[in-house]
Amino acid sequence: MSPTRVALVQLDPGEDKEENLDTAFRLVEEAAQQGAEAVLLPESLHVRGPNELRFETSEPIPGPLSERFAAAAKRLGVTVLAGSYNEASHRPDRLFNTSLLFAPDGSLLAKYRKIHLFDVTIEGHVVARESSRNLPGDELVCVDTPLGRVGMTICYDLRFPELYRSLALMGAEVLVVPSNFAMHTGKDHWEPLLRARAIENGAWVLAPATTGSRGGFNAYGRSLAVDPWGTVVACSPDEVGFTLVDVDTDRVRAVRERVPSLANRRPETYRL
Repeated sequence: MSPTRVALVQLDPGEDKEENLDTAFRLVEEAAQQGAEAVLLPESLHVRGPNELRFETSEPIPGPLSERFAAAAKRLGVTVLAGSYNEASHRPDRLFNTSLLFAPDGSLLAKYRKIHLFDVTIEGHVVARESSRNLPGDELVCVDTPLGRVGMTICYDLRFPELYRSLALMGAEVLVVPSNFAMHTGKDHWEPLLRARAIENGAWVLAPATTGSRGGFNAYGRSLAVDPWGTVVACSPDEVGFTLVDVDTDRVRAVRERVPSLANRRPETYRL
């Protein structure tokens, strides 16, 4: 399989949904014009702001925003990861944090609802209660795409290696991690965690991220692409834009043959 040119889109979303989306779709268009065959966007691409705003700007799926992404993927002939936005749920007091993956023909390949919710308190730095507005998903999602077999995750999922191992055992060659990662934790944890998930599973890890501090959240940014050996092959600068990287899934097979950690597992001895 020949390498696929991938664009990691980095955004700084504020409280104006339409402004945020205009920027996102403009960058999708520009990335495709520069040869991207797959365009990956970050978590919370629609808005960052208080819970009330999240509810006001949530949408059903299918809905206007999912249809807009489908139309863009089809018109441009590219795979598009709509990193995540808030999906209306069956409960009026809760949403889902949902990621969508579209094929170049505009069809919806997969929908993933974030499993691990960011409920964290780091005194003086981070206080977050994602569960105060969101319900957790309960389904692992791994799907064949023109990019390769993709395992879908979102942001805080990154701290749960068992999820990534499960996706690798489902055949994932590429693990996507659209994120809105906090600055305080990101400066110490973002790159090590992404590299660890790549090394453990012999897989590509592609992590488009938000940057900046609009919407009252201080995001780390530094969108990364990590190859199956754990080498950082692309890192975005601290600005809105996109970074191109060539993703060769033949590297997955080669690395897993050299270090066959998936084959050498002994699950019968593990106690979880």
